Amino acid sequence: MSDKNTLYLECRSGISGDMTVAALLDLGATEENLRRTLAKLPVGGYEIKVQRLIKNGLEVCDFDVILEEEAEHSHEHVHDTEAHEDHHSHEHIHGDSQEHHHSHGGHAHAHIHRTWRDIEEILEAADLKPRVLELSRQMFRSVAEAEGKAHGCPPEKVHFHEVGAVDSIVDIVGTAACLEELGVEKVLVSDLWEGSGHVRCQHGVLPVPVPAVLEIAAAHHLTLRLTEQQGEMVTPTGAAIAALSEGQRPSRFRVKKVGLGAGKKEFPKANILRAMLIEEEPEGDLWLLETNIDDCTGETLGYAMECLLEAGARDAFFTPVYMKKNRPAYKLSVLCDEEHIREMDDILFRETTTIGVRRCRVERDILERRLAEVETPLGTAKVKVCTLPDGGEVFYPEYESVRELARKSGKSYREVYRAVKEKA
Repeated sequence: MSDKNTLYLECRSGISGDMTVAALLDLGATEENLRRTLAKLPVGGYEIKVQRLIKNGLEVCDFDVILEEEAEHSHEHVHDTEAHEDHHSHEHIHGDSQEHHHSHGGHAHAHIHRTWRDIEEILEAADLKPRVLELSRQMFRSVAEAEGKAHGCPPEKVHFHEVGAVDSIVDIVGTAACLEELGVEKVLVSDLWEGSGHVRCQHGVLPVPVPAVLEIAAAHHLTLRLTEQQGEMVTPTGAAIAALSEGQRPSRFRVKKVGLGAGKKEFPKANILRAMLIEEEPEGDLWLLETNIDDCTGETLGYAMECLLEAGARDAFFTPVYMKKNRPAYKLSVLCDEEHIREMDDILFRETTTIGVRRCRVERDILERRLAEVETPLGTAKVKVCTLPDGGEVFYPEYESVRELARKSGKSYREVYRAVKEKA
């Protein structure tokens, strides 16, 4: 696909590597491109299986990595099957301070360790498309850094055990290949819904979410939503995919296409990852936060406004007002998106003397706009180009550009502004 798309992943049943690949295949990525990309990897010992199946009454895509049976090993990695069941039962990546082994398909497997550098060499040797290589590295790096922090070792020394490594390589590179084929430029994710219970291994019992998932969530500001569902719903690979996100879903969007990827568990609710190609609607509604302040210095209020704007406020401004007992005061107004309300409140309470903030949703009409550069005899200037409802355009020179040219040329601000606008 040549179109550039925004992908939204709805993770109400968690997220794992195999669920993501399945959802992207259902969304329009092709099995042919996936197999062609994976065939470039100098990795063997597995087969992939893509099929359609019915889950909770919905037709979904299922993707599975089937590993070849390896020599039996004297150690086993046993899971508490009542409390923990992976989406993909062979995803285990740990620091070199741990020795984990697991049973797959009833057979124990030997584990040949691969470090993050080994994985990177595999990716570099595969002649992957630049975007696929970039995304694959990014996801693996997220896992390596998280596992290293969780187990107290440098990321480059994290060991990707043979079975887990093959599985993770296929899921991560497969995800990257599908994202590239679909033309996905931007990824957004919902909250990550996670289960409860524990992972039992030879080194003790670990709680769900597992340490690597928590570390990835912390490093990439992902929001976890814990549920009473027993078992792991978010795997480290799934969290690394979610870490590609540039934010949560917009409040307004149009759905262009939907893909459903099957999980391996049976939950009371559908264990499905829903992927959507969306078109974000121009931002309309904002929130207006207001507070009246009569006992704060001008310096303090000025600093508070700086903090608000740096933290993402769309606008902030003061209005002179009179309060009780005819006290001169200022009304501080802040316009922000819904996701920034809590942060704005924190700043207002921390940096001013207010003891209460009122808020309401406000609607607005906005013009489509873009930035352009124009060449003038005085130099290059940036101009904001706004499209009117009738299709006409208006041009507004950017203040910083006009100021810079005015200072360089010695001409007045108004002269430069007029020259830039005429040239635009």
